[in-house]
Amino acid sequence: MYYSDDLIEEIRSRNDIVDVISGYVKLQRKGSSWFGLCPFHNEKSPSFSVSRAKQMYYCFGCGKGGNVFTFLMEYENFTFVEAVRYLAERAGVALPSQEETPEQKRAADLRTKLLEINKTAAKYFYYLLNSSHGASAMEYLSNTRRLSKETIVRFGLGYSDKFSNDLYQYLKKQGWSDELLKESGLVTFDERRGPSDKFWNRVMFPIMDANSRVVGFGGRVMGEGNPKYLNSPETKIFDKSRNLYGLNFARASRRPNFILCEGYLDVISMHQAGFTNAVASLGTAFTSPHASLIKRYTDEVLLAYDSDDAGVRAALRAIPILKEAGLKSKVIHMQPYKDPDEFIQNLGTEAFEERIRQAENSFMFEISVLEKNYDFNDPQGKTDFFSAAAQKLLEFPQELERNNYIEALARKYGIAFKDLQKLVNSYGARVAYSPDERYTAVRTSKTDRPPKDDAVLTSQKLLLTWLVKDTALFEKISPYIGPDDFSEPVYHQTARLLFDEYKTRGTVTPARIISLFEDKDDQAKAAQLFNTTIHEEDPSAHEKAVNDTVIRILKHSLDRRSKQVRDLQELQDIIRQKAALQHLHISL
Repeated sequence: MYYSDDLIEEIRSRNDIVDVISGYVKLQRKGSSWFGLCPFHNEKSPSFSVSRAKQMYYCFGCGKGGNVFTFLMEYENFTFVEAVRYLAERAGVALPSQEETPEQKRAADLRTKLLEINKTAAKYFYYLLNSSHGASAMEYLSNTRRLSKETIVRFGLGYSDKFSNDLYQYLKKQGWSDELLKESGLVTFDERRGPSDKFWNRVMFPIMDANSRVVGFGGRVMGEGNPKYLNSPETKIFDKSRNLYGLNFARASRRPNFILCEGYLDVISMHQAGFTNAVASLGTAFTSPHASLIKRYTDEVLLAYDSDDAGVRAALRAIPILKEAGLKSKVIHMQPYKDPDEFIQNLGTEAFEERIRQAENSFMFEISVLEKNYDFNDPQGKTDFFSAAAQKLLEFPQELERNNYIEALARKYGIAFKDLQKLVNSYGARVAYSPDERYTAVRTSKTDRPPKDDAVLTSQKLLLTWLVKDTALFEKISPYIGPDDFSEPVYHQTARLLFDEYKTRGTVTPARIISLFEDKDDQAKAAQLFNTTIHEEDPSAHEKAVNDTVIRILKHSLDRRSKQVRDLQELQDIIRQKAALQHLHISL
């Protein structure tokens, strides 16, 4: 679908990037920007920056960046057209009905075909489960796991046959090409052995997105075999870090929270018991994108991981991730049973409801686990425990909240509130404030300085950043420097767009410029340009930095031109311009 640049810009300008990204990432204001944990890679310290002034985001950790369209394309795996449509609907902008470009049509067609292949495969697996081929799988689901016929139908459970190319042969008869079957992740191709199914002799769990479309599969092996559980590989429609099993049902649940489980069968048995707010990550550790996904639908998560050591460790990993996403969390205790399914089968749903009501505050759970590392019969062990607990209480920056937890711990462990508070404060006083300068360019020694070309590219980045930050610079530097002096292709194109926009509009809009790049990598490079920073002590230092930067770029540009010189007069002109650089000074 083709939309005019003016319409795209209207849609972009009516969707504030901070508001949009706040729906996915917990952001906190820091100066003129907003920071949060990057949704595109795992990190413990926020390096993901969102600028309301620039209407851009940029991660200083992984380098991903762009505007509001780019974010949705990266996070939701939208095509550009899908991102435009989503944001247009969000802002109430009516879109004209037009034809898609060939490239956009190909991308949309591929997604549609992959969804259709998965849908066909799910129906085939369901058919096999209900045939003589799937008798052992049906026995396992119905008798061992005690799932009703209604539950099996609701979740579309199935069976993949024992033959290694059974599904492949079926899908080929449906008319699907080898190229598309390879893209689906359901079939692998080997030069020697030929095509073979990804799943065989497994109970199959269709993985659905929030809109109940089958985007992938999980399979549990029947009998002996490794791995016990196998998931679809990531495809154009499936990213396991941005999907949760059972979300399509849980998002419509009227319960006030989500219950986070470990696996497929835990979710299914929970839903069968009436706990339709249960979800699980898909054979991978719980991550920040998972937490951001949950945050769209609820503010509280109840952890129902297995009660063994592995489940406790998984809960301890998930708690800080949930907290960073702005989610409250509690832990459901299931002892003496291992998991929710086992608990419900033995004690019933009413008992599980009671365990939900008794769910333990996640911080108190962390302290309970910490307690097991210390011998309370030994005075030193008891002292060491309170020291560790006091340091952990420093996680709460607000005094009121911290005091509430100090009171709770003091009551539970029989220590005077004032004594524990004094211990916490003593550790707090030892924490030295250290400004975070990860995003600041610092001076380096001669041995650490970058190669000449890198220094020139850094200068080009800085100048583009300064032009966006202070458009008055255009008037100052235009007599000396222009887009053709920027050597790297993306830098050159960005400079041309900036100079052109300033000339016609008298201002520049980085987010609009990013929309003009078609390639995601180019969008990220452009975003990086607009987020390059340098430490400046005073205005005179800034003036010197600008002059040094312009001179370095111009000298490199003249060096490039001298290598392509065609006649003596042109060479003499370059030599004169180089000499003039010694006297160049731009007053700010």
